[in-house]
Amino acid sequence: MTRADDRSPSTAHDASRAEATHHAAAPDDASRHDAAPDDASRHDAAPVTQAVLLAGGQGSRLRPYTDDRPKPMVEIPGTGTPIIGHQLAWLAAEGVTDAVVSCGHLAEVLQEWLDGTPQPLNVTTVVEREPLGRGGGLKYAAASLPRPDEAWYATNGDIWTRFSLREMAAFHRERDAIATLALARPRIPWGAVETNEFGQVLDFIEAPPSPFLINAGVYVFAPGFTAQLPDRGDHERTTFPRLARERRLAGFPIPQGAYWRAIDTAKDLTEAAKELSARPVQPPAAV
Repeated sequence: MTRADDRSPSTAHDASRAEATHHAAAPDDASRHDAAPDDASRHDAAPVTQAVLLAGGQGSRLRPYTDDRPKPMVEIPGTGTPIIGHQLAWLAAEGVTDAVVSCGHLAEVLQEWLDGTPQPLNVTTVVEREPLGRGGGLKYAAASLPRPDEAWYATNGDIWTRFSLREMAAFHRERDAIATLALARPRIPWGAVETNEFGQVLDFIEAPPSPFLINAGVYVFAPGFTAQLPDRGDHERTTFPRLARERRLAGFPIPQGAYWRAIDTAKDLTEAAKELSARPVQPPAAV
């Protein structure tokens, strides 16, 4: 494990608040990306090849699983890999070559796992030395992206999903958005009761799909989005509402049939294990 030099004070935050650690990709994977891109690849159709993963939460609702590990290091029974291992494999399969992982709670456990496990892409970890909030943490991690003039993905560290990020990036470009959110339609955790206009019960529906789309915790950001983030605080309460009013925020519905679940509680682990055993999630074919 190689320790990177502290970043200069010209970055978005004071470098004394964090340290960056680099975990190189396995040679066979890294060698595919040695060639420098030509000028055409920097145009709007350029693929998105970098990402930020937010992995600093304490995961208090997942205790006791998070007593000795950060939330993204929790393993869904039967999958054989922690949540973040799944996310890194998914990102690599979608063309990402460099990922920055923002750590906090029990950061050393996550760093040791990254250091001891071959990864399909280059990973840098940054550790917040004081709480910055979700928006501040995202901004801080983005300062370590290798290509600040290019678009980037971001994902919350507790999401287990598979869908085409390339299609989402194309959707983002077509709408000329500064930020695009993936949108999911989760199932309501209660049974629903269907009635008619006379108040008579017609049917019972177990865990129906929600009538509302929700923020799925996966994003595509234009290069200029980083400057829109707060140094501290929650971008979902500040930056996103402002961009929505300005019509600069897009929403990409996750395709029907694609698997998505946020792992927030022990019950989510149990439910996800059942769902994934019934429909194994296959990695998308690399292009």
